[in-house]
Amino acid sequence: MRPRSPVPGVVAVVLAALLGAGPAGAARAADGAGSAPAARGPLPLARLFDNRAVSDDARPQEADLDGSGASLSAQDLTAAGWTPGRALTVQGTRLTWPRVLPGRPDNVRAAGQAVRVGGRGDALGFLVTAAGGADAGGTGTVTYRDGSRSAYRLTAPDWRTGPAATKAVTLPHVNTPGGRLASPARLYAVAVPLRPGREVASVRLPRAPGLHVFALAVRPSGRGWSGSWAAATSGYPALGPWSDRTLRLVVHTSVGGPRVRLRFDATFASAPVTIAGATVAVQAAGAGARETPVALSFGRAPGVEIPAGAQAFSDPLAFTVPQETNLLVSFHLPGTVPAAPVHRLAVQRSYLSEPGDHTADGSATAYPTVLTSWPLLTGVDVGGGPGSVVALGDSITDGTMSTTDANRRWPNVLAARLLGQGAVPRYGVLNAGISGNRVVSEVYDGDGISTDTSGVSALHRFDRDVLAQTSARTAIVFEGVNDVRWQAVAGQVTAGLRELAERGHARGLRMLAATLLPCEGEARCTAAVDIERVAVNTWIRESGVFDGVLDFDAAVRDPDHPARILPAYDSGDHLHPGDTGLAALADAVDLRLL
Repeated sequence: MRPRSPVPGVVAVVLAALLGAGPAGAARAADGAGSAPAARGPLPLARLFDNRAVSDDARPQEADLDGSGASLSAQDLTAAGWTPGRALTVQGTRLTWPRVLPGRPDNVRAAGQAVRVGGRGDALGFLVTAAGGADAGGTGTVTYRDGSRSAYRLTAPDWRTGPAATKAVTLPHVNTPGGRLASPARLYAVAVPLRPGREVASVRLPRAPGLHVFALAVRPSGRGWSGSWAAATSGYPALGPWSDRTLRLVVHTSVGGPRVRLRFDATFASAPVTIAGATVAVQAAGAGARETPVALSFGRAPGVEIPAGAQAFSDPLAFTVPQETNLLVSFHLPGTVPAAPVHRLAVQRSYLSEPGDHTADGSATAYPTVLTSWPLLTGVDVGGGPGSVVALGDSITDGTMSTTDANRRWPNVLAARLLGQGAVPRYGVLNAGISGNRVVSEVYDGDGISTDTSGVSALHRFDRDVLAQTSARTAIVFEGVNDVRWQAVAGQVTAGLRELAERGHARGLRMLAATLLPCEGEARCTAAVDIERVAVNTWIRESGVFDGVLDFDAAVRDPDHPARILPAYDSGDHLHPGDTGLAALADAVDLRLL
Protein backbone atom coordinates (compact mmCIF):
# COMPACT_ATOMS: atom_id res chain seq x y z
CA MET A 1 0.00 0.00 0.00
CA ARG A 2 1.27 3.49 -0.79
CA PRO A 3 2.19 5.67 2.26
CA ARG A 4 -0.48 8.27 2.98
CA SER A 5 0.34 11.96 2.78
CA PRO A 6 -0.03 13.82 6.10
CA VAL A 7 -1.59 16.72 4.20
CA PRO A 8 -5.31 16.10 3.38
CA GLY A 9 -5.18 18.50 0.45
CA VAL A 10 -2.44 16.45 -1.19
CA VAL A 11 -4.60 13.32 -0.89
CA ALA A 12 -7.52 15.14 -2.51
CA VAL A 13 -5.35 16.40 -5.38
CA VAL A 14 -3.86 12.95 -6.02
CA LEU A 15 -7.29 11.28 -5.93
CA ALA A 16 -8.79 13.89 -8.23
CA ALA A 17 -5.92 13.42 -10.66
CA LEU A 18 -6.47 9.68 -10.71
CA LEU A 19 -10.23 9.98 -11.17
CA GLY A 20 -9.83 12.52 -13.93
CA ALA A 21 -7.21 10.61 -15.85
CA GLY A 22 -9.71 8.28 -17.54
CA PRO A 23 -9.89 4.50 -17.05
CA ALA A 24 -6.59 3.71 -18.73
CA GLY A 25 -4.67 6.39 -16.88
CA ALA A 26 -6.12 5.50 -13.51
CA ALA A 27 -5.50 1.85 -14.20
CA ARG A 28 -1.87 2.52 -14.97
CA ALA A 29 -1.56 4.40 -11.70
CA ALA A 30 -3.13 1.46 -9.88
CA ASP A 31 -1.07 -1.18 -11.70
CA GLY A 32 0.44 -3.36 -9.03
CA ALA A 33 -1.13 -1.29 -6.25
CA GLY A 34 -2.67 -4.34 -4.59
CA SER A 35 -5.30 -3.33 -2.05
CA ALA A 36 -4.63 0.42 -2.18
CA PRO A 37 -7.76 1.28 -4.21
CA ALA A 38 -9.96 -0.59 -1.73
CA ALA A 39 -8.84 1.78 1.02
CA ARG A 40 -10.36 4.69 -0.91
CA GLY A 41 -13.77 3.05 -1.03
CA PRO A 42 -15.59 1.41 -3.92
CA LEU A 43 -14.45 2.51 -7.38
CA PRO A 44 -15.55 1.55 -10.88
CA LEU A 45 -13.81 -1.60 -12.00
CA ALA A 46 -11.82 0.19 -14.71
CA ARG A 47 -10.18 2.38 -12.03
CA LEU A 48 -8.84 -0.77 -10.41
CA PHE A 49 -7.31 -2.49 -13.46
CA ASP A 50 -3.88 -3.78 -12.48
CA ASN A 51 -3.05 -6.40 -15.11
CA ARG A 52 -2.45 -6.38 -18.86
CA ALA A 53 -4.09 -9.40 -20.50
CA VAL A 54 -4.44 -8.34 -24.16
CA SER A 55 -1.58 -7.66 -26.56
CA ASP A 56 -1.32 -6.75 -30.21
CA ASP A 57 0.10 -9.64 -32.21
CA ALA A 58 2.96 -7.37 -33.29
CA ARG A 59 3.82 -6.41 -29.68
CA PRO A 60 3.13 -9.48 -27.52
CA GLN A 61 5.64 -8.39 -24.89
CA GLU A 62 3.34 -5.52 -23.83
CA ALA A 63 0.94 -7.81 -21.92
CA ASP A 64 1.34 -10.62 -19.43
CA LEU A 65 -1.85 -12.31 -18.26
CA ASP A 66 -0.39 -15.28 -16.45
CA GLY A 67 2.96 -14.13 -15.10
CA SER A 68 4.91 -16.04 -17.73
CA GLY A 69 4.53 -13.50 -20.53
CA ALA A 70 1.51 -15.06 -22.29
CA SER A 71 -1.52 -12.99 -23.25
CA LEU A 72 -4.71 -12.82 -25.29
CA SER A 73 -4.58 -11.71 -28.91
CA ALA A 74 -6.28 -8.39 -29.68
CA GLN A 75 -6.74 -9.54 -33.27
CA ASP A 76 -8.48 -12.74 -32.16
CA LEU A 77 -10.78 -10.76 -29.88
CA THR A 78 -11.68 -8.41 -32.74
CA ALA A 79 -12.39 -11.37 -35.04
CA ALA A 80 -14.79 -12.71 -32.40
CA GLY A 81 -16.53 -9.33 -32.11
CA TRP A 82 -15.06 -8.59 -28.69
CA THR A 83 -13.79 -5.08 -29.45
CA PRO A 84 -12.84 -2.50 -26.79
CA GLY A 85 -15.90 -0.92 -25.21
CA ARG A 86 -18.29 -3.45 -26.78
CA ALA A 87 -21.38 -4.34 -24.77
CA LEU A 88 -21.75 -8.11 -24.59
CA THR A 89 -24.90 -9.74 -23.28
CA VAL A 90 -23.96 -13.16 -21.93
CA GLN A 91 -26.45 -15.32 -20.01
CA GLY A 92 -28.73 -12.32 -19.66
CA THR A 93 -26.10 -9.99 -18.17
CA ARG A 94 -25.03 -6.93 -20.13
CA LEU A 95 -21.27 -6.70 -19.67
CA THR A 96 -18.82 -4.29 -21.30
CA TRP A 97 -15.50 -5.53 -22.61
CA PRO A 98 -12.82 -3.13 -21.31
CA ARG A 99 -12.51 0.08 -23.32
CA VAL A 100 -8.75 -0.23 -23.35
CA LEU A 101 -6.11 -0.43 -26.08
CA PRO A 102 -3.89 -3.54 -26.29
CA GLY A 103 -1.00 -3.44 -23.86
CA ARG A 104 -2.86 -1.31 -21.28
CA PRO A 105 -4.27 -2.56 -17.97
CA ASP A 106 -7.59 -4.23 -18.79
CA ASN A 107 -8.49 -6.47 -15.85
CA VAL A 108 -8.30 -6.82 -12.08
CA ARG A 109 -6.44 -9.54 -10.24
CA ALA A 110 -8.94 -10.27 -7.49
CA ALA A 111 -7.43 -9.17 -4.19
CA GLY A 112 -10.37 -7.95 -2.13
CA GLN A 113 -10.95 -4.73 -4.08
CA ALA A 114 -14.24 -2.89 -3.53
CA VAL A 115 -16.00 -2.26 -6.85
CA ARG A 116 -18.78 0.25 -7.38
CA VAL A 117 -21.75 -1.56 -8.96
CA GLY A 118 -25.43 -0.65 -9.08
CA GLY A 119 -28.78 -2.15 -9.97
CA ARG A 120 -31.39 -4.69 -8.91
CA GLY A 121 -31.52 -8.20 -10.27
CA ASP A 122 -31.35 -11.90 -9.57
CA ALA A 123 -27.63 -12.43 -10.15
CA LEU A 124 -24.29 -10.72 -10.47
CA GLY A 125 -22.52 -11.58 -13.69
CA PHE A 126 -18.74 -11.58 -14.22
CA LEU A 127 -16.44 -11.91 -17.22
CA VAL A 128 -13.49 -13.76 -15.77
CA THR A 129 -10.72 -16.24 -16.31
CA ALA A 130 -8.02 -17.82 -14.17
CA ALA A 131 -4.31 -17.92 -14.87
CA GLY A 132 -1.89 -20.31 -13.27
CA GLY A 133 -2.87 -23.70 -14.61
CA ALA A 134 -5.84 -24.32 -12.32
CA ASP A 135 -9.22 -22.93 -11.32
CA ALA A 136 -9.05 -19.85 -9.12
CA GLY A 137 -11.67 -18.40 -6.85
CA GLY A 138 -12.78 -17.39 -3.42
CA THR A 139 -15.51 -15.72 -1.40
CA GLY A 140 -16.57 -12.12 -1.92
CA THR A 141 -19.25 -9.84 -0.52
CA VAL A 142 -22.11 -7.84 -2.02
CA THR A 143 -23.19 -4.69 -0.18
CA TYR A 144 -26.72 -3.40 -0.79
CA ARG A 145 -28.09 0.14 -0.58
CA ASP A 146 -29.96 -0.72 2.61
CA GLY A 147 -26.67 -1.61 4.31
CA SER A 148 -27.18 -5.38 4.26
CA ARG A 149 -24.65 -7.77 2.77
CA SER A 150 -24.49 -11.22 1.25
CA ALA A 151 -21.55 -13.49 0.53
CA TYR A 152 -20.90 -15.19 -2.79
CA ARG A 153 -18.47 -17.75 -4.13
CA LEU A 154 -16.79 -16.95 -7.46
CA THR A 155 -14.65 -19.50 -9.31
CA ALA A 156 -13.18 -19.28 -12.81
CA PRO A 157 -11.53 -22.03 -14.85
CA ASP A 158 -7.99 -21.57 -16.15
CA TRP A 159 -7.77 -19.63 -19.41
CA ARG A 160 -5.84 -22.39 -21.19
CA THR A 161 -6.89 -25.64 -19.50
CA GLY A 162 -10.47 -24.92 -18.48
CA PRO A 163 -13.46 -26.63 -20.10
CA ALA A 164 -14.80 -25.44 -23.43
CA ALA A 165 -18.32 -26.46 -22.40
CA THR A 166 -18.84 -23.51 -20.05
CA LYS A 167 -16.75 -20.83 -21.76
CA ALA A 168 -18.17 -17.60 -23.12
CA VAL A 169 -15.66 -17.47 -25.98
CA THR A 170 -12.64 -19.42 -27.17
CA LEU A 171 -9.83 -17.64 -29.00
CA PRO A 172 -7.58 -19.71 -31.29
CA HIS A 173 -4.18 -18.34 -30.26
CA VAL A 174 -2.07 -17.35 -27.29
CA ASN A 175 0.47 -14.54 -27.65
CA THR A 176 3.91 -15.04 -26.12
CA PRO A 177 7.14 -13.03 -26.36
CA GLY A 178 8.38 -15.72 -28.73
CA GLY A 179 5.36 -15.48 -31.04
CA ARG A 180 1.83 -16.80 -31.39
CA LEU A 181 0.93 -20.30 -30.21
CA ALA A 182 -1.89 -22.20 -31.87
CA SER A 183 -3.40 -22.98 -28.49
CA PRO A 184 -6.92 -22.05 -27.32
CA ALA A 185 -7.52 -19.28 -24.80
CA ARG A 186 -10.86 -18.99 -23.03
CA LEU A 187 -12.90 -16.40 -21.20
CA TYR A 188 -15.83 -17.32 -18.95
CA ALA A 189 -19.12 -15.77 -17.90
CA VAL A 190 -19.97 -16.68 -14.31
CA ALA A 191 -23.04 -15.58 -12.37
CA VAL A 192 -23.59 -15.62 -8.60
CA PRO A 193 -26.89 -15.10 -6.75
CA LEU A 194 -28.10 -11.84 -5.25
CA ARG A 195 -30.72 -11.19 -2.61
CA PRO A 196 -33.93 -10.60 -4.53
CA GLY A 197 -35.36 -7.10 -4.71
CA ARG A 198 -32.39 -5.33 -3.12
CA GLU A 199 -30.36 -2.68 -4.89
CA VAL A 200 -26.65 -3.38 -5.12
CA ALA A 201 -24.25 -0.64 -4.03
CA SER A 202 -20.85 -2.32 -4.28
CA VAL A 203 -19.09 -5.66 -4.60
CA ARG A 204 -15.94 -6.76 -2.81
CA LEU A 205 -13.95 -9.20 -4.92
CA PRO A 206 -12.49 -12.38 -3.46
CA ARG A 207 -8.85 -12.55 -2.46
CA ALA A 208 -7.68 -14.85 -5.24
CA PRO A 209 -4.74 -13.42 -7.22
CA GLY A 210 -5.08 -16.05 -9.94
CA LEU A 211 -8.63 -14.84 -10.66
CA HIS A 212 -8.81 -12.13 -13.35
CA VAL A 213 -11.97 -10.00 -13.61
CA PHE A 214 -12.63 -8.07 -16.84
CA ALA A 215 -16.21 -6.93 -16.25
CA LEU A 216 -19.13 -7.32 -13.89
CA ALA A 217 -22.75 -6.15 -13.76
CA VAL A 218 -26.10 -6.98 -12.20
CA ARG A 219 -28.29 -9.26 -14.30
CA PRO A 220 -31.90 -7.99 -14.47
CA SER A 221 -34.46 -10.31 -12.95
CA GLY A 222 -36.72 -10.26 -16.01
CA ARG A 223 -39.47 -8.58 -14.01
CA GLY A 224 -42.38 -7.72 -16.26
CA TRP A 225 -41.64 -10.62 -18.63
CA SER A 226 -42.44 -14.31 -18.79
CA GLY A 227 -40.72 -16.83 -20.99
CA SER A 228 -43.24 -18.30 -23.44
CA TRP A 229 -40.98 -20.45 -25.64
CA ALA A 230 -37.34 -21.52 -25.54
CA ALA A 231 -34.90 -23.89 -27.19
CA ALA A 232 -31.52 -25.01 -25.88
CA THR A 233 -28.51 -24.80 -28.18
CA SER A 234 -27.42 -28.38 -28.85
CA GLY A 235 -24.40 -27.85 -31.08
CA TYR A 236 -22.55 -25.83 -33.70
CA PRO A 237 -22.82 -27.83 -36.94
CA ALA A 238 -21.81 -26.93 -40.48
CA LEU A 239 -24.68 -25.52 -42.52
CA GLY A 240 -25.39 -24.69 -46.14
CA PRO A 241 -23.42 -22.49 -46.29
CA TRP A 242 -26.21 -19.91 -46.26
CA SER A 243 -25.56 -16.60 -48.00
CA ASP A 244 -28.05 -13.73 -48.10
CA ARG A 245 -30.90 -15.90 -46.85
CA THR A 246 -33.88 -15.39 -44.59
CA LEU A 247 -34.85 -17.98 -42.02
CA ARG A 248 -38.51 -18.27 -41.01
CA LEU A 249 -38.74 -20.33 -37.84
CA VAL A 250 -42.01 -21.69 -36.51
CA VAL A 251 -42.29 -21.73 -32.72
CA HIS A 252 -45.23 -22.57 -30.44
CA THR A 253 -46.02 -20.28 -27.52
CA SER A 254 -47.17 -21.36 -24.09
CA VAL A 255 -48.45 -18.17 -22.40
CA GLY A 256 -49.45 -15.05 -24.30
CA GLY A 257 -49.04 -11.35 -23.64
CA PRO A 258 -49.33 -7.81 -25.04
CA ARG A 259 -45.61 -7.38 -25.76
CA VAL A 260 -42.89 -9.56 -27.20
CA ARG A 261 -39.11 -9.72 -27.32
CA LEU A 262 -36.91 -12.34 -28.92
CA ARG A 263 -33.54 -13.76 -27.89
CA PHE A 264 -30.84 -14.91 -30.30
CA ASP A 265 -27.73 -16.73 -29.07
CA ALA A 266 -24.32 -17.20 -30.66
CA THR A 267 -23.44 -19.95 -28.18
CA PHE A 268 -20.37 -21.99 -29.20
CA ALA A 269 -19.74 -19.66 -32.18
CA SER A 270 -16.20 -18.60 -33.06
CA ALA A 271 -17.20 -15.55 -35.12
CA PRO A 272 -19.91 -12.89 -34.89
CA VAL A 273 -23.31 -13.49 -36.46
CA THR A 274 -25.05 -10.60 -38.22
CA ILE A 275 -28.83 -10.33 -38.37
CA ALA A 276 -29.80 -7.54 -40.77
CA GLY A 277 -33.49 -7.51 -39.91
CA ALA A 278 -36.15 -9.54 -38.14
CA THR A 279 -39.94 -9.75 -37.95
CA VAL A 280 -42.61 -11.61 -36.02
CA ALA A 281 -46.05 -12.75 -37.14
CA VAL A 282 -48.74 -15.25 -36.27
CA GLN A 283 -48.64 -18.27 -38.56
CA ALA A 284 -51.50 -18.91 -40.97
CA ALA A 285 -50.16 -22.10 -42.54
CA GLY A 286 -46.67 -23.27 -43.45
CA ALA A 287 -44.45 -20.24 -44.06
CA GLY A 288 -47.48 -17.99 -44.60
CA ALA A 289 -48.36 -15.28 -42.06
CA ARG A 290 -51.86 -14.44 -40.88
CA GLU A 291 -51.07 -10.73 -41.22
CA THR A 292 -48.14 -8.64 -42.42
CA PRO A 293 -45.06 -9.47 -40.29
CA VAL A 294 -44.08 -6.74 -37.83
CA ALA A 295 -40.48 -5.50 -37.76
CA LEU A 296 -38.35 -5.87 -34.64
CA SER A 297 -35.48 -3.64 -33.60
CA PHE A 298 -32.28 -4.06 -31.60
CA GLY A 299 -31.20 -0.99 -29.68
CA ARG A 300 -33.45 0.96 -32.07
CA ALA A 301 -31.52 -0.39 -35.06
CA PRO A 302 -33.09 -2.77 -37.57
CA GLY A 303 -30.41 -5.41 -37.10
CA VAL A 304 -27.63 -6.52 -34.81
CA GLU A 305 -24.22 -8.17 -34.82
CA ILE A 306 -23.97 -10.80 -32.10
CA PRO A 307 -20.39 -11.36 -30.89
CA ALA A 308 -19.19 -14.95 -30.61
CA GLY A 309 -20.56 -16.52 -27.44
CA ALA A 310 -22.93 -13.63 -26.71
CA GLN A 311 -26.65 -13.07 -27.23
CA ALA A 312 -29.00 -10.34 -28.41
CA PHE A 313 -32.45 -9.39 -27.18
CA SER A 314 -34.77 -7.50 -29.48
CA ASP A 315 -36.35 -4.31 -28.18
CA PRO A 316 -39.79 -4.75 -26.55
CA LEU A 317 -42.47 -4.66 -29.24
CA ALA A 318 -46.17 -3.94 -28.76
CA PHE A 319 -47.41 -7.12 -30.41
CA THR A 320 -50.16 -9.32 -29.05
CA VAL A 321 -48.83 -12.85 -28.65
CA PRO A 322 -51.66 -15.38 -28.38
CA GLN A 323 -51.24 -18.30 -26.01
CA GLU A 324 -50.70 -21.75 -27.52
CA THR A 325 -50.17 -20.37 -31.00
CA ASN A 326 -47.53 -20.79 -33.69
CA LEU A 327 -45.44 -17.70 -34.40
CA LEU A 328 -43.29 -17.06 -37.45
CA VAL A 329 -39.95 -15.52 -36.47
CA SER A 330 -38.11 -14.38 -39.60
CA PHE A 331 -34.56 -13.00 -39.72
CA HIS A 332 -32.23 -12.11 -42.57
CA LEU A 333 -28.63 -13.33 -42.59
CA PRO A 334 -26.91 -10.99 -45.09
CA GLY A 335 -23.49 -12.62 -45.05
CA THR A 336 -22.27 -16.15 -45.57
CA VAL A 337 -22.99 -18.47 -42.65
CA PRO A 338 -21.06 -21.78 -42.89
CA ALA A 339 -21.98 -22.90 -39.35
CA ALA A 340 -24.35 -21.73 -36.65
CA PRO A 341 -25.58 -22.60 -33.16
CA VAL A 342 -28.68 -24.77 -33.51
CA HIS A 343 -31.26 -26.70 -31.63
CA ARG A 344 -31.22 -29.72 -33.90
CA LEU A 345 -34.44 -31.58 -33.14
CA ALA A 346 -37.33 -29.16 -33.62
CA VAL A 347 -40.08 -31.70 -34.40
CA GLN A 348 -41.42 -28.72 -36.30
CA ARG A 349 -41.05 -27.61 -39.90
CA SER A 350 -39.49 -24.19 -40.39
CA TYR A 351 -38.36 -22.55 -43.63
CA LEU A 352 -35.38 -21.14 -45.55
CA SER A 353 -35.84 -18.51 -48.22
CA GLU A 354 -34.47 -17.86 -51.64
CA PRO A 355 -31.67 -15.23 -51.65
CA GLY A 356 -32.67 -11.86 -50.24
CA ASP A 357 -34.40 -10.22 -47.32
CA HIS A 358 -37.86 -11.73 -47.12
CA THR A 359 -38.60 -10.91 -43.49
CA ALA A 360 -41.54 -8.66 -44.44
CA ASP A 361 -43.14 -11.15 -46.84
CA GLY A 362 -46.53 -12.32 -45.67
CA SER A 363 -46.73 -15.12 -48.18
CA ALA A 364 -44.84 -18.39 -48.25
CA THR A 365 -43.70 -18.00 -51.86
CA ALA A 366 -40.08 -17.04 -51.11
CA TYR A 367 -39.57 -19.94 -48.66
CA PRO A 368 -39.16 -23.16 -50.68
CA THR A 369 -36.83 -25.07 -48.33
CA VAL A 370 -37.91 -26.86 -45.16
CA LEU A 371 -35.75 -26.78 -42.02
CA THR A 372 -36.08 -29.27 -39.18
CA SER A 373 -33.91 -27.39 -36.67
CA TRP A 374 -34.00 -24.02 -34.91
CA PRO A 375 -30.79 -22.05 -35.60
CA LEU A 376 -29.83 -19.04 -33.45
CA LEU A 377 -33.27 -18.31 -31.97
CA THR A 378 -33.42 -19.40 -28.32
CA GLY A 379 -36.26 -17.52 -26.67
CA VAL A 380 -39.59 -15.74 -26.98
CA ASP A 381 -40.65 -13.63 -24.01
CA VAL A 382 -44.04 -11.99 -23.49
CA GLY A 383 -45.02 -9.05 -21.34
CA GLY A 384 -46.54 -9.71 -17.93
CA GLY A 385 -47.37 -13.05 -16.39
CA PRO A 386 -46.07 -14.87 -13.32
CA GLY A 387 -42.85 -16.28 -14.78
CA SER A 388 -41.85 -19.63 -16.18
CA VAL A 389 -41.25 -23.32 -15.52
CA VAL A 390 -38.17 -24.77 -17.24
CA ALA A 391 -38.04 -28.43 -18.26
CA LEU A 392 -34.42 -29.61 -18.38
CA GLY A 393 -34.24 -32.92 -20.18
CA ASP A 394 -33.12 -35.18 -23.00
CA SER A 395 -34.87 -36.53 -26.09
CA ILE A 396 -38.05 -37.47 -24.22
CA THR A 397 -38.48 -33.81 -23.25
CA ASP A 398 -37.27 -32.67 -26.68
CA GLY A 399 -40.15 -34.56 -28.28
CA THR A 400 -38.39 -37.35 -30.18
CA MET A 401 -41.02 -39.63 -31.75
CA SER A 402 -43.86 -37.15 -31.15
CA THR A 403 -45.89 -36.02 -34.15
CA THR A 404 -44.16 -33.34 -36.25
CA ASP A 405 -45.88 -29.93 -36.23
CA ALA A 406 -48.42 -31.12 -33.64
CA ASN A 407 -46.77 -29.73 -30.46
CA ARG A 408 -47.39 -32.87 -28.45
CA ARG A 409 -44.17 -32.83 -26.42
CA TRP A 410 -44.95 -33.30 -22.74
CA PRO A 411 -43.99 -29.67 -21.87
CA ASN A 412 -46.56 -28.50 -24.48
CA VAL A 413 -49.26 -30.61 -22.83
CA LEU A 414 -48.20 -29.30 -19.40
CA ALA A 415 -48.50 -25.73 -20.70
CA ALA A 416 -52.04 -26.43 -21.88
CA ARG A 417 -52.93 -27.87 -18.46
CA LEU A 418 -51.63 -24.76 -16.72
CA LEU A 419 -53.60 -22.47 -19.00
CA GLY A 420 -56.79 -24.42 -18.36
CA GLN A 421 -56.83 -24.08 -14.57
CA GLY A 422 -56.82 -21.42 -11.88
CA ALA A 423 -55.44 -23.15 -8.80
CA VAL A 424 -51.80 -22.21 -9.44
CA PRO A 425 -50.21 -19.43 -11.52
CA ARG A 426 -50.41 -19.89 -15.28
CA TYR A 427 -46.68 -20.12 -15.85
CA GLY A 428 -45.00 -20.16 -19.21
CA VAL A 429 -43.35 -23.52 -19.93
CA LEU A 430 -39.88 -23.52 -21.48
CA ASN A 431 -38.52 -26.68 -23.10
CA ALA A 432 -34.79 -27.09 -22.43
CA GLY A 433 -34.63 -30.64 -23.68
CA ILE A 434 -31.81 -31.79 -25.96
CA SER A 435 -31.94 -35.15 -27.71
CA GLY A 436 -29.10 -37.39 -26.53
CA ASN A 437 -28.17 -35.13 -23.62
CA ARG A 438 -26.61 -36.48 -20.42
CA VAL A 439 -26.31 -35.22 -16.87
CA VAL A 440 -22.60 -35.71 -16.24
CA SER A 441 -20.76 -36.18 -19.53
CA GLU A 442 -20.29 -34.32 -22.78
CA VAL A 443 -21.03 -35.60 -26.24
CA TYR A 444 -20.07 -32.22 -27.77
CA ASP A 445 -17.21 -30.56 -25.88
CA GLY A 446 -18.34 -27.01 -26.67
CA ASP A 447 -15.64 -25.93 -29.15
CA GLY A 448 -15.51 -25.98 -32.92
CA ILE A 449 -17.78 -27.44 -35.58
CA SER A 450 -19.84 -30.21 -33.98
CA THR A 451 -20.64 -33.45 -35.73
CA ASP A 452 -22.87 -34.40 -32.80
CA THR A 453 -25.65 -32.18 -31.53
CA SER A 454 -26.42 -33.79 -28.18
CA GLY A 455 -25.11 -30.74 -26.35
CA VAL A 456 -22.83 -30.28 -23.42
CA SER A 457 -23.79 -31.96 -20.15
CA ALA A 458 -26.71 -30.77 -18.05
CA LEU A 459 -24.20 -29.72 -15.39
CA HIS A 460 -22.41 -27.51 -17.89
CA ARG A 461 -25.48 -26.01 -19.54
CA PHE A 462 -27.57 -25.48 -16.40
CA ASP A 463 -26.62 -21.84 -15.93
CA ARG A 464 -27.35 -20.93 -19.55
CA ASP A 465 -30.43 -23.08 -20.17
CA VAL A 466 -32.16 -22.82 -16.79
CA LEU A 467 -30.84 -20.13 -14.45
CA ALA A 468 -30.56 -17.46 -17.14
CA GLN A 469 -34.04 -18.07 -18.56
CA THR A 470 -36.45 -15.17 -18.29
CA SER A 471 -38.31 -15.16 -14.96
CA ALA A 472 -37.63 -18.83 -14.22
CA ARG A 473 -39.44 -19.88 -11.05
CA THR A 474 -39.32 -23.70 -11.11
CA ALA A 475 -37.10 -26.24 -12.87
CA ILE A 476 -38.04 -29.83 -13.65
CA VAL A 477 -34.98 -32.05 -14.08
CA PHE A 478 -35.73 -35.16 -16.14
CA GLU A 479 -32.39 -36.60 -17.24
CA GLY A 480 -30.15 -39.56 -16.59
CA VAL A 481 -31.32 -42.41 -18.80
CA ASN A 482 -28.69 -41.60 -21.44
CA ASP A 483 -26.00 -41.61 -18.75
CA VAL A 484 -26.86 -45.12 -17.58
CA ARG A 485 -27.37 -46.32 -21.17
CA TRP A 486 -23.77 -45.25 -21.82
CA GLN A 487 -22.33 -47.04 -18.78
CA ALA A 488 -22.54 -44.39 -16.05
CA VAL A 489 -23.36 -45.83 -12.64
CA ALA A 490 -26.19 -44.58 -10.48
CA GLY A 491 -23.89 -42.80 -8.04
CA GLN A 492 -22.46 -40.61 -10.80
CA VAL A 493 -25.92 -39.62 -11.98
CA THR A 494 -27.29 -38.90 -8.50
CA ALA A 495 -24.23 -36.80 -7.64
CA GLY A 496 -24.92 -34.71 -10.73
CA LEU A 497 -28.61 -34.39 -9.89
CA ARG A 498 -27.74 -33.31 -6.35
CA GLU A 499 -25.45 -30.59 -7.71
CA LEU A 500 -28.19 -29.32 -10.03
CA ALA A 501 -30.62 -29.13 -7.11
CA GLU A 502 -28.13 -27.24 -4.97
CA ARG A 503 -27.31 -24.75 -7.72
CA GLY A 504 -30.97 -24.14 -8.44
CA HIS A 505 -31.79 -23.63 -4.78
CA ALA A 506 -28.93 -21.14 -4.45
CA ARG A 507 -30.68 -19.01 -7.07
CA GLY A 508 -34.07 -19.31 -5.41
CA LEU A 509 -35.60 -21.77 -7.88
CA ARG A 510 -38.02 -24.47 -6.87
CA MET A 511 -36.37 -27.72 -8.01
CA LEU A 512 -38.35 -30.80 -9.03
CA ALA A 513 -37.01 -34.13 -10.29
CA ALA A 514 -38.71 -36.70 -12.50
CA THR A 515 -37.96 -40.40 -12.30
CA LEU A 516 -36.39 -42.15 -15.30
CA LEU A 517 -38.57 -44.18 -17.64
CA PRO A 518 -38.08 -47.92 -18.25
CA CYS A 519 -36.65 -48.87 -21.64
CA GLU A 520 -36.37 -52.65 -21.89
CA GLY A 521 -36.30 -53.68 -25.53
CA GLU A 522 -34.10 -50.80 -26.68
CA ALA A 523 -30.63 -51.99 -27.73
CA ARG A 524 -28.63 -50.31 -24.95
CA CYS A 525 -31.17 -50.86 -22.18
CA THR A 526 -29.76 -54.07 -20.79
CA ALA A 527 -30.67 -55.68 -17.49
CA ALA A 528 -27.52 -54.12 -15.98
CA VAL A 529 -28.62 -50.67 -17.18
CA ASP A 530 -32.04 -51.17 -15.62
CA ILE A 531 -30.44 -51.90 -12.25
CA GLU A 532 -28.71 -48.51 -12.39
CA ARG A 533 -31.91 -46.79 -13.57
CA VAL A 534 -33.90 -48.24 -10.69
CA ALA A 535 -31.19 -47.12 -8.25
CA VAL A 536 -31.36 -43.57 -9.60
CA ASN A 537 -35.14 -43.56 -9.24
CA THR A 538 -34.95 -44.87 -5.67
CA TRP A 539 -32.61 -42.02 -4.81
CA ILE A 540 -34.87 -39.42 -6.48
CA ARG A 541 -37.89 -40.68 -4.53
CA GLU A 542 -36.17 -41.02 -1.15
CA SER A 543 -33.30 -38.51 -0.95
CA GLY A 544 -35.35 -35.40 -0.20
CA VAL A 545 -32.86 -33.32 -2.18
CA PHE A 546 -35.52 -31.91 -4.49
CA ASP A 547 -38.61 -29.91 -3.53
CA GLY A 548 -40.84 -32.47 -5.17
CA VAL A 549 -40.81 -35.65 -7.24
CA LEU A 550 -42.69 -36.31 -10.49
CA ASP A 551 -42.97 -40.09 -10.79
CA PHE A 552 -42.87 -40.36 -14.57
CA ASP A 553 -41.65 -43.96 -14.27
CA ALA A 554 -44.83 -44.98 -12.46
CA ALA A 555 -46.97 -43.05 -14.94
CA VAL A 556 -45.94 -44.99 -18.06
CA ARG A 557 -44.42 -48.32 -17.02
CA ASP A 558 -46.16 -51.59 -17.69
CA PRO A 559 -47.52 -52.68 -14.29
CA ASP A 560 -47.07 -56.32 -15.29
CA HIS A 561 -43.52 -55.74 -16.56
CA PRO A 562 -42.04 -52.66 -14.83
CA ALA A 563 -38.79 -52.71 -16.84
CA ARG A 564 -40.61 -51.63 -19.99
CA ILE A 565 -42.99 -48.87 -21.13
CA LEU A 566 -46.64 -49.86 -21.33
CA PRO A 567 -47.19 -50.80 -24.99
CA ALA A 568 -50.02 -48.27 -25.34
CA TYR A 569 -47.56 -45.50 -24.42
CA ASP A 570 -44.55 -46.81 -26.39
CA SER A 571 -43.65 -45.03 -29.63
CA GLY A 572 -42.30 -48.33 -30.91
CA ASP A 573 -38.61 -47.85 -30.15
CA HIS A 574 -39.10 -48.87 -26.47
CA LEU A 575 -37.21 -45.79 -25.25
CA HIS A 576 -39.43 -42.85 -26.18
CA PRO A 577 -43.13 -42.54 -25.40
CA GLY A 578 -45.42 -41.65 -28.30
CA ASP A 579 -47.96 -38.85 -28.19
CA THR A 580 -50.22 -40.73 -25.77
CA GLY A 581 -47.33 -41.55 -23.46
CA LEU A 582 -46.04 -37.98 -23.49
CA ALA A 583 -49.52 -36.77 -22.53
CA ALA A 584 -49.47 -39.26 -19.66
CA LEU A 585 -46.23 -37.71 -18.39
CA ALA A 586 -47.72 -34.21 -18.44
CA ASP A 587 -50.88 -35.45 -16.75
CA ALA A 588 -48.76 -37.00 -13.98
CA VAL A 589 -47.47 -33.56 -12.91
CA ASP A 590 -49.09 -32.41 -9.69
CA LEU A 591 -49.53 -28.74 -10.57
CA ARG A 592 -49.38 -27.78 -6.90
CA LEU A 593 -45.71 -28.80 -6.90
CA LEU A 594 -44.99 -25.96 -9.33
